[in-house]
Formats: sequence, C-alpha cells, structure tokens
Amino acid sequence: MAWRGCCCSSLGHLNEDNARFLLLAALIILYMLCGAAVFSAIELPTEREAKEKWEERFANFSQRHNLSRAELQDFLREYQEASVAGIRVDDIRPRWDFTGAFYFVGTVVSTIGFGMTTPATVGGKIFLIFYGLIGCAGTILFFNLFLERLITVIAYIMKSCHERQLRRKGVLPHDSRRGSGNSEVDSLAGWKPSVYYVMLILCVASLIISCCASAMYTPIEGWSYFDSLYFCFVAFSTIGFGDLVSSQNAQYESQGLYRFGNFVFILMGVCCIYSLFNVISIVIKQSINWILKKLDCRCCPRCQRKFFRSRRNVVMPGNVRSRQNISIETDGINESDTDGRRLSGEMISMKDFLASNKVSLAIMQKQLSETANGYPRQLNSSSKHNGFSGGVGALAIMNNRLAETSVDR
Repeated sequence: MAWRGCCCSSLGHLNEDNARFLLLAALIILYMLCGAAVFSAIELPTEREAKEKWEERFANFSQRHNLSRAELQDFLREYQEASVAGIRVDDIRPRWDFTGAFYFVGTVVSTIGFGMTTPATVGGKIFLIFYGLIGCAGTILFFNLFLERLITVIAYIMKSCHERQLRRKGVLPHDSRRGSGNSEVDSLAGWKPSVYYVMLILCVASLIISCCASAMYTPIEGWSYFDSLYFCFVAFSTIGFGDLVSSQNAQYESQGLYRFGNFVFILMGVCCIYSLFNVISIVIKQSINWILKKLDCRCCPRCQRKFFRSRRNVVMPGNVRSRQNISIETDGINESDTDGRRLSGEMISMKDFLASNKVSLAIMQKQLSETANGYPRQLNSSSKHNGFSGGVGALAIMNNRLAETSVDR
C-alpha cells in the first residue's frame, strides 16, 4: 500500500512526456549495464590472454636483439604516431589523395567515422569541425527525407495489396477506379500501414543488402563471410569501429567497379538501417506507453485522470485498442487533420507530407515571384514572435511544429 501510494503521488505530478522520458532513460541505463556485463564476460578473458602473449613476445624480442625495454617502447610509440598519419606496415592505398579524401569525407558526413584516417594538422582539424557541422546536419536531413519517401512508397504498395485482397473477397467492387488527384491523396492518407509490417520489410531489405555486400567483400577483402556481415552492420549503422574497413588496399581486381559497388552498398545500407532504427524507436515508444498504461492501472482514479488528462498518441494494450491498428502514421488515437502537434519520436504524417509536396512547387514559385518583385509575404503575429515560419514541403510541417511549440511555451 505504501508503494502504491508513492506511485500515485509521483506519477500524478508528472505529465506523459516526462514520464516517458524518465522511463526511457532508466531503461537505456539498464540496457547499457546489461550490455557492459555481457561484453565484459565475453571479451575480458581474450583481452587478458592477448596481453600475456604480447608481454611474452615483447620480452623475447628485446632479449634476442639486445634492445632495452625503454628503447623498444619508444620505437613502438613512434610507429603509433606514424599510423595516425596513415602509415601502415602493409601496402595500402594513399590516405589523402583525392579518392582517399573523398572516402574520408564520406565517413564524416555519414557519421560512420571509421577512424583509420584522421587529420593530423591543426588546419585539418579546424576545417573538420566546421565541415562536419554542416555535412552531418545535411546528411541527417537527407536520411529523414529518404525515410519519409520510403514510408510513402511502402504505404502505397501495402495499400494496393490490401485493396487487391478486399476485391478478391468481394468487399470492394472490381470496377472501382481512382478519381481525381485529391481522391488519390485522401485514399493513400487514410491507409495506415502497420508499423510491424514496415519494420519487417525494412529488416528484410537490410538483410538482403548486407548479404549481397558480404558476398562482395568476402572474396575481394579476404574476410570471412561472418566478418563481412559484422562489417556491414557496423558500417551501415554508422557505429564505425574501424577494425574492419573496406577499400583500403592499394590495388584490387576491377578496382573501379569494386569501389563504386562499395559506395552504393554503404549508401543503401545506411539509409535502410537508419529507417529501420526510426521504426524500431516507434515500437520502443509503444512498449513504453504500454508500461505506463500498466502503471496507470495501479493508480487510483484521481491520479489516473490527472496523469492522463492530456494523454495523446498512446498505445492502449489489450481490449482497449482492440478496434484500432497500430500504424506507421500514428501509434495511438486518431488526431484531427489540422493538428500538427506530434511527439518527437513519431514519424511525419503521411497525409501532411503528401499534401504539402503536392502544392510545394506552387508555393515555392509564389515565394520566388514575390521575392523577385520586392513584395515578400507578410508573416502573422505569432510567426513574428516565435521566429519559426515558412518553408516548403516537409520542412514547412517541421516549422509549423516548432512554431506551435514556441507559442505554447
């Protein structure tokens, strides 16, 4: 009873966003603690064994060549400094010719950051700070826009399959035809693909890309197939440890074709894994909402009304949500079409995205015409105060969300 009273008093004074944030933070910390325990148990014995073997070989080499331990350590430190500049024992490709520098900037803007190539000069390090600031932001924007279009395509395909099944069952007439463009947009916007189906599709696409890329890396790089799969996940997820890096040898058979294929596979893999991570985040948010709902069941009715008075976009487990499907467009109760407020972990509304893209060209032409004629469009009072306005297409939706947030605050 004491715990239940404490739960009611604490949850009653938190809104849903804060509760979700705190619960997610606690789960991430617990997840990291569990991961650290597992990796420590798996990798620590191997690390100790390797250290013992190295100490033995180091002592034998020092005695065989009559070198003091300090001299040999100084020599190894010099080699470590040279390796930072791209010097290796084996023959590898130049790190800072144009192709090597292009590979480096690709790892920078994609946030992969393998670490095998790093700037050694002060000027290079300063330039990297400003270059990465703009490049990473632009690439993340590209990934977001890619995700929006990918979800649109998946939704359209799934909607077509769903309509075909309904026609086969006789629910829809076989002679139904699409009407105007507005009806197509409304029909596509009304269809909400299941987030689990989208996650499955992205998983299969990522797996296919990884398997095909591994089949290319295994014979050319000399890696095992498992190591190639490991590299694909580390690279595509932009973790980028740098223990395995592709396209680093000086010469390859069909070198130009291989480097082009390497670029295509990494680009496609990063886009698919990034999209998959976003969809998985929706599933995680649904799970957190389910946990909060379970905690809500333990609270008294007064705290329940206070805590979930403004509850939005929630997942109601069990019979509460029996008639609603979890979709990629929204993972909770239906909102109004004009409501642009969405939680930070939620994808952009497909209907808003399609509708805004349909008129984005006309809006852009109007804005360019007004700017050229010296008559910029007038901002309303709320936009003037909050500083967020304008934009075309998906960016306009984001600006409207920022404007609403700033007005509410």
